Formats: sequence, C-alpha cells, structure tokens
Amino acid sequence: MDKDFLKKTAIFRGMKDSELDAALSALKSSENDFSKDEVILYAGSTTNMMGLVLEGSVRIESNDMWGNRTILSHVGKGQVFAETYAMAKDEPMLVDAVANERCRVLMLRIGPPGAYSQDPSLWRLKLITNILDVFMHKNLLLAGRNFHTSPKSIRGRVMAYLNSVSLQEGSDEFDIPFDRQQLADYLNVERTALSKELGKMQKDGLIKTKKRHFSLLLPFSSSDSVSRKDVRV
Repeated sequence: MDKDFLKKTAIFRGMKDSELDAALSALKSSENDFSKDEVILYAGSTTNMMGLVLEGSVRIESNDMWGNRTILSHVGKGQVFAETYAMAKDEPMLVDAVANERCRVLMLRIGPPGAYSQDPSLWRLKLITNILDVFMHKNLLLAGRNFHTSPKSIRGRVMAYLNSVSLQEGSDEFDIPFDRQQLADYLNVERTALSKELGKMQKDGLIKTKKRHFSLLLPFSSSDSVSRKDVRV
C-alpha cells in the first residue's frame, strides 16, 4: 500500500506514518478490486464502510424500479464515497456506488461519530476534522449539480456544466469524466437529444468535442440565460 499517496488524500491528510498505521488497523482497511459497472454498495442496504478510490473511478447513481438512472457524482482517484452513510447508523443508502471503470478501492469501517468519543487518539481527531472538510466539499459539489440541472434547455445545462469544469480545470480545453450516456444521465436529459444539441453547439462555433474531450471556443450567448460569469460559485 502506498502510504505516501494515502497521506496526500483528503481523508488522511496531516497524519504521520504511525498515525496512518493506527488508523488503517483500527478502521479494518481492506483493498478490493472491481470491474467496470460492478456495484460496490447497493441502494437499500446499510453500511458502516466508506470507500477511498486508489485506482480508476466510481460513480454515484440513483436507479429507480422503472429503469431510470440519474448520475449524481463522479469519484476519482484519491476521493472518498459513502462516508455519510457509513457514519449515519442504520440509514439505508438511497444510491448505488458503481465502478465507473476497472478500479481498486480501499474500504474503511468508519461507524457513527459517537464511536470516537471514548478514544482521544490524535489520528481520530485528525480523521474527524478531515471528514468534516470532505463533507463541506461534497456539499459544494451537490450544489453545483443542482446548478447544472436548473436551466430548462439542454444547451443551458450543457453550458453550465462545461463552464464549471472549465473553471475548475483553469482551462478552456479539458476532458470530462463522463461518456455521452453518463453525461445525459448526469444532466437529466435524453442521450439522443444531448448528442443533437452538442452537434448544434459545434455548428454554432461554441465548442469542439470528441468523445470526452471538449474545447470552449466563444463566450456563451446571453440568450441561453447562463453566462460564464453566472456559473462562478
């Protein structure tokens, strides 16, 4: 296990080697490999485990009984998932955690916050502080998704999403973590309608795109009610 990598992740940031060793032992850490589209944690189940992505990526999605899928977030290397459910005792998961590609995940048995009250170990205090920081950033991501899906038009949703990625990457040229179907599911639109709109946006000289790669070419039109300035949050 790459301890230097683990110490750079948000969940173990600030820990010394001895503290990291104590944390991994106490949290019953285990490495697990998952194939693409394999479900790691199921909706409807309860868990005291959270996952830290070591390789590949994981997507968080909602699937209803009618076969409709909504992708809520993408979890990349070094990021964590299911931490809220792991700390909320007996709370059924409302989402699935699915391997977005072949991936390796470090599972950690966290448990409810009360489990730490009797143990003043410095690593536990650092862990709780780090988890609170993760919660804060996850809330920002969820707020961002609400912003991405709030425009009524498909073009408006695409603009809001691409602009956010551009700001995060600090570049007008970037790769997104979703394929076309996943992007459609994330934006809550039909794939065919999304592909058609992306074609129109290329024809209008707003973007260039090939698979997951995008280039933003011109300032977005104010007629779509979403501008680059508006997307800054």
